[in-house]
Order: sequence, then structure tokens, then C-alpha cells
Amino acid sequence: MPRMLLFALAALTPFGLLCLAVPFGGGWGLLALGYMGLFTVLMDQFVPVVMPDAPEGAEFPAANVLLVALALAHLVAFPLVTWAVAGPSGLALWERGLLALAAGQWFGQVSNPCAHELIHRGNRALYTLGVTVYATMLFGHHSSAHRLVHHRHAASLADPNTARRGESFYQFWPRAWAGSFRAGWQAEAALRRGKAVHPYYIYGLISAASLALGFALAGIGGLLVWLGLAIYGHSQLLLADYVQHYGLLRATLPNGKLEPVNERHSWNAPHWFSSALMLNAPRHSDHHAHPNRPYPALRLPAQEKAPYLPYPLPLCCALALAPRRWQRIMARPLQGWQANSAAQTEL
Repeated sequence: MPRMLLFALAALTPFGLLCLAVPFGGGWGLLALGYMGLFTVLMDQFVPVVMPDAPEGAEFPAANVLLVALALAHLVAFPLVTWAVAGPSGLALWERGLLALAAGQWFGQVSNPCAHELIHRGNRALYTLGVTVYATMLFGHHSSAHRLVHHRHAASLADPNTARRGESFYQFWPRAWAGSFRAGWQAEAALRRGKAVHPYYIYGLISAASLALGFALAGIGGLLVWLGLAIYGHSQLLLADYVQHYGLLRATLPNGKLEPVNERHSWNAPHWFSSALMLNAPRHSDHHAHPNRPYPALRLPAQEKAPYLPYPLPLCCALALAPRRWQRIMARPLQGWQANSAAQTEL
């Protein structure tokens, strides 16, 4: 199957199921939720397909088209689902619950990587679209913090979005949320030094307008549903950050500085279907090494050069919600990788 067709089918199919669940309810919401969860895991684990690396220098003219389509789908789906869950849609309570869970999963696993790609594309219009997607999920500050803080300080104690070994996700979430908000604000302020409007005001304006739209659609219930979907969606981004940088720290060089960020400082996952669904977000090392490389061209590093998660990224994110189990699962891979890194340093 052509690479871009796989990305499009994997990422857009849940949107179609959500659109069917709004008027028809019933099994469509269950299908959407099952697609985002069980179906993705089964495809990763039991269908022996490997998505090969794209040839070096390959171009993908349809890559940005898909990003725009996904972003526009997000901007349609969020108010539509909010109305269906909180408004007079005629859906039963259980149908509303299924729809909310399925939509939240899609916002978390597809809208987030879509917005992430858009803010890296170097085109002002695409960047603005990515900011808008994040801000509808009340997470606009990530547009600043990710580019200006995380990419600079990843795998160090200066990065709020790098999880320490032994830190649970529930400890990480408030530290990363507040820390990235503050660090992003400071980084943007240092760039502008009062000479231009701070982008956080724009993020806040879009987020406030989003909540107001939720209220206009279905009153206080609509506002609360929008708020809940937004927190559910951006919490999955924080969960992915937690998993993909868990326990990995850069070494200090003889001159006292940290080594540059490289392939060794992010966990990767080679599983084909979740990679297509999440726009190659599991190929995280290559993204940090080449932030401007478009998602279809991201490459998997050699096993000895970068750490690999024991399971697909979405499954690892689910496991990370049980801290003791997660720490037991990751103890051996993390210890093995640290031994590998020490041996590489000695060489």
C-alpha cells in the first residue's frame, strides 16, 4: 500500500466513524472506540507488516494536504461531538459516553501529532492551523514550549516534559503542564522583549472562544464537555511525552555541558499501524535529530543506536497509567539501554 494512502486511511477512518456515531449512535461509537484501541493493537501485534524507511531525500507533496485535512476534521469534530454529547442529539446516555471516549482518543492520538507536525512545517499558515488545533484543546502554550524548550532541553532536568526514572505519570502531569507553560512563556518573552504581542494572549483568546462555543452549543453542559474532551486530549500528548522520554538523560561532557540531543535520548516503536495512525510519532528519535523532516520521511534508527519500547506506543501509554506495573516493565529495557550507552561512551 502506498505510504501516504496508509497514513490517510489509518488517521481519517476514526473521523468517519465519529461522524456516523453522531446521528446514528449505537454501534458506530463502539466501532470508533474499538478502532482506536483494540483494532490498532491487534494490527500492530499480529499483522506482519513493516513500514520501511523512506529513501533519503524523498519528498511527499501530499503530506501537508493530509495535515490540513486532519486539522479541519478536528475543527469540525470537536464542536460536533460536544453538541452530540451535551446537547439535544437524541442519543442515549451510553451512546454519548462511547462517543466522548472515542472522540477523546482520536483527539489525543491523531489531532495532537497533526498539530505537532503543523507547528514544525515552517509555513506561517500551517503553523497557525497547528496552534489553533492545540488551543481548541486548551493547550496552545505547547506550540511555544515544544519548539523553544523541549527540543533544546530534552533528556535533561531543564526540560519539564522529560520524565524522571521512577516518576509516575500522575506526578509528571502537573509538573510538565505547569513547567512547560512557564518555560514557554519565558522563552517567548525573551524572543520579543516587549516588542510584539506575546503569543500566549492569542492562545488564550482561541481557548476562550472554544469554551464559549461549547457553551453556545449546549449551555453549561457543552462548556463542561468541551473542557473534559480538551483535558482528555492534551493529557494523551503529555502521556506520550512521558513514555517517549522516560528515564533518559543526556551525559555531561568534560567541559561541563550536556551532550547534544541525539538518537539515544528518545524511546521509539517500530509498529506499523500505530505509526500510521499517529503520523510516525513513534519514530521519535529521528524527529529530535531532524525536527523539520516531514513525518512520512522519519526513519527508524538501528537498535544499537537508540532505545526501543517493549510494546507499541499506544499500549505503553495505557500501561503507564499503572505506575508500579509500568516501572517493572521498563526496568529491564532502561537498565539495558543505560549499559549500552555506557559502553558506547567508553568506545
